[in-house]
Amino acid sequence: MENNEKIIEELKKIVKQKGLKYTEQREIVLNILTSASDHLSAEDVYNKIKITYPDNNIGIATVYRALSFLEEVDLITSIAFGADGKKYESNAKSHHDHLICTSCGKIIEFMDNEIEKRQEKIAKKNNFKILNHSMQLYGTCEDCS
Repeated sequence: MENNEKIIEELKKIVKQKGLKYTEQREIVLNILTSASDHLSAEDVYNKIKITYPDNNIGIATVYRALSFLEEVDLITSIAFGADGKKYESNAKSHHDHLICTSCGKIIEFMDNEIEKRQEKIAKKNNFKILNHSMQLYGTCEDCS
């Protein structure tokens, strides 16, 4: 089964467990995020829906509700940008951390095994079990420096 299909099956399972109605709108928003190569704002998702699903009349409020639900059930994650809102990505990607430019909003994903090992060592030293984590480093990218 293709990765997107597995994610959609997971969405269907979660909706059923919660006793909610399955909606095509949630599926479309999730599909947009799972096929995106970068982090998207709600407006970006809305604009991609208009292009990718021109016959489907999904309003921006529905996009916001779908994003909120998908984040609540842990199928997507977001990075907050203060007054600029949030940018979203699918949780289907392998673990990674973020470098975030505070000037232009560019997000660079990275993975560093040494950082991961160090976090585990710190947790072990403090008798702490890490269940999940996210690291976001803020600064300026080379274009903005």
